Amino acid sequence: MSSRASAAARGSDHTVTSLVLVATALGVLFLQLAVLPLWLLPSNAAWGWLLAPAALLTTPYWSLLHEAIHGTLLTRRTWNNRCGRALAVGYGAPFALLKTGHLLHHRYSRTRRERTEVYEPATTRWAAVAPAYYLRLAGGLYLAEVATVLLAAAPARAWRHLARRLDSPDTVTGLLLDGVRRRHLRQFRVDGFAVVLVHGAAGLAYGRHVWMLGAAFAARAVLISVADNAYHYGTRLEASLEAMNLRLPRALETFVLAFNLHGVHHRHPGLPWHELRRAFTADGDRFHLGWFAAVGRQVRGPIPATAPEVEPAATRVAPADPSRR
Repeated sequence: MSSRASAAARGSDHTVTSLVLVATALGVLFLQLAVLPLWLLPSNAAWGWLLAPAALLTTPYWSLLHEAIHGTLLTRRTWNNRCGRALAVGYGAPFALLKTGHLLHHRYSRTRRERTEVYEPATTRWAAVAPAYYLRLAGGLYLAEVATVLLAAAPARAWRHLARRLDSPDTVTGLLLDGVRRRHLRQFRVDGFAVVLVHGAAGLAYGRHVWMLGAAFAARAVLISVADNAYHYGTRLEASLEAMNLRLPRALETFVLAFNLHGVHHRHPGLPWHELRRAFTADGDRFHLGWFAAVGRQVRGPIPATAPEVEPAATRVAPADPSRR
């Protein structure tokens, strides 16, 4: 088989795999938002335990959405974006917002605009930034993404005003709002209303069991928020292409669609998930930490910009050579 035919076969296999994964994800979502409250819970409240494994699918669900954000879920752009929008509605935030925000992350990661845990000790105290940091870690990031649906009804001038007010050298928020306003506002509004409609209808369907749905989404909020910066926490500044690869058993690596190979992804953002392990080997890359260790160490809290581990490489002082003493 020629290399061209082999590549075509791999592309076809990837398309089939992606469609199966998307169908499975949306099927689980339908079970969670419709089948469970309308047919299963009325017969027996114990069916609510199905929400626990559904919550554990949060990371692969985000990984699938992440593929759509980078245009690697499906080769046809139109269908890639349609699937991405459907997945994003189920996630709870418009696709335009998630895509714009994630691409800004790739552009500004570890710069002053996007360094979640780092603060300037010359102008800020640890105690002043710690509350917001821990709130973000405990679910605040996801809740902030979901809260943006409130902007779906806002006029363009309100977006423009808010973007100007929130723009700062220390955040990408202003750039994010301005990017959505300029290029994707209509799509954002359609998807934002869809989020409200779908999840509002689900809440009504759950009725007196709505607390179960709330608990499931609280679990999703924590899982999304606590994992988001684990790949960058304590890494050097001014190095946007750098991120950590976090060790997982191979079965779990496949389960999360190789999202743990985050360092490889930052260097090769155009590669689909199933090619990251091959690139990891070809680059002679390594694992920096275990996934659970990386997530857990974030509880140490904010890090001063003067800490040795986050200093940009260009400013680091090389250790003295003992042979020259």
